[in-house]
Amino acid sequence: MTNKGRITAAIISMILVLMLSVGTARSARIKDIAYFLGDRSNDLIGYGLVAGLKNTGDDTNTPFTVYTLQNLLLNMGVQMNPTITTTRNVAAVMVTARLPAFSRTGSRVDVQVSSVGDATSLGGGTLLMTPLKGPDGKIYALAQGPLSIGGFSASGQSGSNVAMNQPNVGLISGGAVIERTIPVSYAGLHSLELVLRTPDFATAERTANAIYNAIPETEARAVDAGMIRIDVPPTDRDNTVALIAKVGALRVTPDEVAKVIIDERTGTIVMGNNVRIAPCAVAHGNLTVQITETPTVSQPLPFSQGTTQVVPRTGIKVQEKKAHLAVIGGGVTIGQVVAGLNAIGATPLDLINILEAIKAAGAMSAELQII
Repeated sequence: MTNKGRITAAIISMILVLMLSVGTARSARIKDIAYFLGDRSNDLIGYGLVAGLKNTGDDTNTPFTVYTLQNLLLNMGVQMNPTITTTRNVAAVMVTARLPAFSRTGSRVDVQVSSVGDATSLGGGTLLMTPLKGPDGKIYALAQGPLSIGGFSASGQSGSNVAMNQPNVGLISGGAVIERTIPVSYAGLHSLELVLRTPDFATAERTANAIYNAIPETEARAVDAGMIRIDVPPTDRDNTVALIAKVGALRVTPDEVAKVIIDERTGTIVMGNNVRIAPCAVAHGNLTVQITETPTVSQPLPFSQGTTQVVPRTGIKVQEKKAHLAVIGGGVTIGQVVAGLNAIGATPLDLINILEAIKAAGAMSAELQII
């Protein structure tokens, strides 16, 4: 991304943050900020083959592809010639999927297929039946089907090539059939444990109070910053689903943490509304060094038996812009900080360096996270 693109992305990010920080904190449904213990997905993984490629599969540099193909054909009753070492129409792949909570046998889930060899493209290929296993080594699903890739790759004999997106990764929508499930049941439980996606003591206390105020017969208490324990009334133990649905629809106002997120690769800055700056002075200047190369041709004199030479010529130009000193008052909001820094001509990329320096000086009451 060019500097112009980074600056544009940063400006858009700051405008969105300032627009959101104008109003007060908004409430959210409990189901959007928390989940009940046991309501989680599980990752699955498997190793398989993609066939039907048009000479874009693995070659001799990936012998495990040949071994896998030989074993597959042998299990199907086909005797292989052991001297066969390659076939460019097949590629070895890793297959990943996510087993949702409360899924049932026969349901289908999406799978992602990624090449592990030196195949140039998986376009047009079909994944052969691949068992997907969980961390316990048991098979939970079987994946198979034609791949859909979001890119392409083409090359010529001269070595030139063109590629778009990633042709070595494909997706099969509903490509895996669930064969085994992980039993999860809330029926008959005397208590439920609600887990916050972002642990926070204030949010946990507000959530417990919101549940108790809306359902007085249910005792809810915050165990720690990340979990609320809900005692299920005896009348609801046979119909816990209704209680879970009622709790999930309640609204609570999550507490906002003062945090500044900086992505130096794209120049994006995201700041929370609770960020405060202590009194400090900021001076920022730019030093530009420009180096140009303009080689010239030196011709020998007539009859001198000399040769034509290319003589390098280097030009160096140094330019330093004047730094502006700005004083930032204590307790100001992040919107006022950005407005003041923009007033002294700081670009979004300059703001990244300035905010890092303010944090290092101890003048920023917020967590600075660089990604």
